[in-house]
Amino acid sequence: MPLEKKRKPSENWMRLTETIRQLIQSKQGPAAIRYGITLVILVISFNIFNVINSYVGRDFISSIEQKNSVAFYTNAILYAIVFIISSAIGSMNRFAEERLGILWREQLTWKFTENYLTERTFQKIIGSQGIENPDQRITDDVKAFTTTTISFTLLFIGGIFSAISFSGVLWSINPILFLVAVTYALSGTVSTIFLGKSLIRLNYDQLDMEASYRADLLHIRQHAESIALTHREARMSVRLKSRLRKLVNNFRKLISVNLRLSFFTNNYNYFIQIIPMLIIAPSYMRGEIEFGVITQAALAFTTLLNAFSLIVTQFQSISAFSAVVKRLHSLESAMSDVRLEALQKRESNYSSDTICFENFTLYSNDRSKLLLDNLKLIIQRKERWLITSADDAVKISLFRSIAGISNHSEGKIKKPNWEEILFLPEKPYLPPGRLRNVIVPAYLNLEVSDAAITKELKNMGLESLLRRFGGIRALKEWDEELSLAEKYKIALIRILFVKPKFLVLDRPGSVLGKFEVSKLLKLFHRLGVTTVVIAKDEETVLEYDYHLNISHFGEWTLSSLNLTNVHT
Repeated sequence: MPLEKKRKPSENWMRLTETIRQLIQSKQGPAAIRYGITLVILVISFNIFNVINSYVGRDFISSIEQKNSVAFYTNAILYAIVFIISSAIGSMNRFAEERLGILWREQLTWKFTENYLTERTFQKIIGSQGIENPDQRITDDVKAFTTTTISFTLLFIGGIFSAISFSGVLWSINPILFLVAVTYALSGTVSTIFLGKSLIRLNYDQLDMEASYRADLLHIRQHAESIALTHREARMSVRLKSRLRKLVNNFRKLISVNLRLSFFTNNYNYFIQIIPMLIIAPSYMRGEIEFGVITQAALAFTTLLNAFSLIVTQFQSISAFSAVVKRLHSLESAMSDVRLEALQKRESNYSSDTICFENFTLYSNDRSKLLLDNLKLIIQRKERWLITSADDAVKISLFRSIAGISNHSEGKIKKPNWEEILFLPEKPYLPPGRLRNVIVPAYLNLEVSDAAITKELKNMGLESLLRRFGGIRALKEWDEELSLAEKYKIALIRILFVKPKFLVLDRPGSVLGKFEVSKLLKLFHRLGVTTVVIAKDEETVLEYDYHLNISHFGEWTLSSLNLTNVHT
């Protein structure tokens, strides 16, 4: 993937507004709008009660100074009422914020997940430079993005209303104090940005390094048996130690920057407490104001300064948030590019009823070896093709190229849409879930009965599975529970229900006997399914119409077989 260009703030704002628009237009939109309006009302209400609280607090403190017991108890009751109402508003605010957050997270997570699975993006994007750990971005980064965006938005809205509300209060107490608050906040913001600007890059790198370390630990768990058998523990230890060292070094840099920033922000916050006293106290000493005005001024000054100092107080969170936004944007851009490229390629390579090789040349992964040279042929509907080669690399690469998951080639392979052509690798994969759902695609769920599934399982000699696991509704990790032959046969049953136009099988003789392969070829031929079998040299040619043999240096020969059976 190309390196991401530096984006202007206006572009980032447009992306954020586009994300919000997508949320509003989604099925979660109406509920999100209701929670959003509720949150704005609660934030405004909370600020109104903060202003009321400043006046009640002023009178409460003044009543103590004046030793006025009636005013003291009256203001104490008012204080309690304001606290109870403010507490209720705060609780409702948190509830609404969390509900809006989970709604948005659901919508955005599914959007990324759907894009990740569309046009085989997941397969093409893994390992791309700058798009490391897409799974971690879709889960953790989306969660951080949604919750932090809502939190910052509410802080910003609250800050605006706090600034409006308490500017008047502070100006009425002392205009000089208001100007000091504005100047102090501006100087603090500039200093914070200067001291902490490197945090965005460091947080971005830290997120990737943490995810990479977790990914290697997951790799060990997934391949525990193979690592143990091949004694690869030392190699994995070296790899993990290297990743951990980089992770720790980057975190040390984060700590150093946070130390400088923390030293400044702590001093900044401490001086907030004394500045209003230094300016207001002389007026009290001269008898110009009541003592309660000092506490009101301190509260108003602190609240107003917090409203003006969001960057200072939230800079560490903002830097981490900026890293998350950048990661999500790079992932979204990469997925969009992959989908667009795949769609254009699929449209340009589309053929409704044939698989057509046009000047197709195939290379090894490092392009150092020619595997297939300038292949030109057309595979028509209802034909049976055998493709052989003495080199396993040729067979594997050709199978991957027809499936569209290899880029080490030149020329074109035109073929039908994915739903009309299926591929069965030598080692098929079965997803976890109920056995019925593994066998029957979702769009055929209502058309295929349990009895039909049971019948096909018995035809494949898999009736023991029903006894072993308790029927076709059993919920298992099938890729781990079944043998290779069992997985292969279940994959074949699924193909029988789908009935694609074309079926490409990779070395079925490695799993099934010749008799079983012959039986399947006859069955698929009766169903009108075009079969392309990439097999060993010694494969019998009696069940095929055409035989393509690929020899050394990419040379190939094509033979016609059993022509009387073609298109029967």
